[in-house]
Amino acid sequence: MMEYFPASYTESRAWFLQNIELLRSKWPVSQLGQHNLINHPELSIDWLWAEPHKKEHLVIVSTAQHGIEGYLGSAMLKIFIEEFAPRLDPENTGLLLVHTINPWGMQHNCKVNENGVDLNRNFIFDENFDMKINPEFRQIAYLITPPRPVRLPLLETVSFWGRVLRALLSTGQATVSKAALLGQHHTPAGFFYGGTKYEEGTQVLIDLYRQALQKYQAVIQTDIHTGYGPRYQMSVIIPPLDPITSAQARQKYNYPLVQKIDAQEFYAISGDMGEYIYRLRDAQFPGKQLFSCGFEFGTFGDSLLARLRSLKAMTLENQLRWHGARSESAGASVRHEFGELYFPAEPRWREKALADGRQAFKGIFSAHHLIDP
Repeated sequence: MMEYFPASYTESRAWFLQNIELLRSKWPVSQLGQHNLINHPELSIDWLWAEPHKKEHLVIVSTAQHGIEGYLGSAMLKIFIEEFAPRLDPENTGLLLVHTINPWGMQHNCKVNENGVDLNRNFIFDENFDMKINPEFRQIAYLITPPRPVRLPLLETVSFWGRVLRALLSTGQATVSKAALLGQHHTPAGFFYGGTKYEEGTQVLIDLYRQALQKYQAVIQTDIHTGYGPRYQMSVIIPPLDPITSAQARQKYNYPLVQKIDAQEFYAISGDMGEYIYRLRDAQFPGKQLFSCGFEFGTFGDSLLARLRSLKAMTLENQLRWHGARSESAGASVRHEFGELYFPAEPRWREKALADGRQAFKGIFSAHHLIDP
């Protein structure tokens, strides 16, 4: 099992560049692309175009939009390249495989990029980065953006739960959830900050998606995420602009847990990449077929206590990044918990994640008649 999970961004990238060589014999017309970060040229977003003879179908798999999620993303790319790509028809089906949309975040075990921007809140279709989005964030800023260094774990735990109780009593659970998760463009030191312009990784992906929709009649896109949902059951998440319902998708894709990205089933996201692809298709390529989804591998669980544990881990990591820690041990404790939130060390979790990814790939590709059931 361990051969699926890299130890670093550098190792993950080396695996990707080596693994894609397996595809060149089947797709002779293949081209590797690369974008080196302007301020960190040693880091790059890498992708492979594998072109079929007839450009009918395109499969896109992308990873590490939230950098630290790239460890599991690397495993999903490996499974796809070794187990599913060989079952696709190179006559009419092409590939676009994207390794690490956010390489800086993966290298530093962060969710955000080097500018503190959450890239899955940065895909604003009309580039209107409205400072008025999510005013509720400011209502609970005292809960999730304490402006001080991280203290000893016991002190931070007592302080956090006191702030949680105050927030739940004053605004309610729904407001706390929306304020924390929706995304915002007015508080750079707050998490889920979506920025005020397109980031490098966002622009690279926008350009790739435009090329994909220009060249192919049907596009299937999958992006890999971790952190939210049941611990031992990955969720397939679908943007709200896709007309399929969750119940229909569960049956169509033979997968037990499918959710729409909205406040009723999952949670609402402003600046979501999947929603951007649908808006781009509808605005510029209305005749094209599209199915976009995310694989969301839950870690702490989906109970209220588990979600608050996740909120605490994100709050302290953000606090550590902006204000530091009073001691080395306090910082190490925060980094460990944050790592468990996005890439758990438990072998059972990792084994189940691999199995769930295989099941979802099989269900989606079978339903779209790209592989035999």
